[in-house]
Amino acid sequence: MSYVGPDFDPPGPRRSRRGPMTVAVAALVPGALVGWLVWQAVGDSGGGGSTSARSTASAGAPGSSSAAPGSSSASRTPTASGTDDGKPPSSTLSGPAIPAASDPPAAAGPLRGKVVVIDPGHNPGNFQHSADINRKVNIGTNWKECDTTGTSTNAGYSEARFTLDVARRLRTLLQQEGATVKLTQDGDRSWGPCVDERARIGNSAHADAVVSIHADGSAAGNRGFHVILPASVHSGAADTRAIVAPSRDLGERIAGNFVRDTGSAPSNYVGGGTGLDVRSDLGGLNLSTVPKVFIECGNMRDSKDAALLTSGVWRQKAARGISEGIVSFLRG
Repeated sequence: MSYVGPDFDPPGPRRSRRGPMTVAVAALVPGALVGWLVWQAVGDSGGGGSTSARSTASAGAPGSSSAAPGSSSASRTPTASGTDDGKPPSSTLSGPAIPAASDPPAAAGPLRGKVVVIDPGHNPGNFQHSADINRKVNIGTNWKECDTTGTSTNAGYSEARFTLDVARRLRTLLQQEGATVKLTQDGDRSWGPCVDERARIGNSAHADAVVSIHADGSAAGNRGFHVILPASVHSGAADTRAIVAPSRDLGERIAGNFVRDTGSAPSNYVGGGTGLDVRSDLGGLNLSTVPKVFIECGNMRDSKDAALLTSGVWRQKAARGISEGIVSFLRG
């Protein structure tokens, strides 16, 4: 599907490393049309771009390498669930790490007995631990940095703050459906976890679904969301063959619901208008043994997308769209 209109110019040239994808159009068309109409009603204007500074290029990779929490006590005090106001922090990170609250008992609901792992991309304290996050870890097919700091809006609202806020909102919604929800980090450590540990958390939990939440850092004019699916990889410690099909099902359901709930259109610079992208270079996918996808919720470097990403109201819609996609996947 192509989204060409007053807010989405035709996509620019695709990067050659992406292969063609087959997408279940029926799963996306109804919701995608609603999203396009909402964008059209807003009457903004945006330009198409051709390159993407992918914030997940070295993030979300699970593996066999151990990634112990940092020894430093510096950590940002997390905001209450669903209350991050999107304003840049006014001071440096300080204070002891805050322990994560224990998981409440699962509510009675259609997802009772299901386990969902949510992976908030990056960590607000990563920038204070450059030596730790720059060390190489095994992502199955090769070695990459433990993690990155992620990207941010031009005004300084970080991807790490965005992902943690959406993750907390998503956890609440899924718990209301009866699911047992685990976060790879909840503001309870000063840096990390490394990308290999993030995957191992989902694998060890025997999760029925794992979603890694991100926001992109591409050029201005590049807009919209995309869901990243695992390619079929069988090399070294990586073997995604068993999870490719269920991960695609999960990703397509999330994409369709994300369009419907947020009013956002699929990316105009990745995925050919489908909102889906298949990648073989992310350890978080390569080392997963359970169904897993990444979602880039928008482009933080585009002012129009940034206005959405910094809105608490929109972040709640984003969490709802992701939640409904997961619920649809787990209920079959």
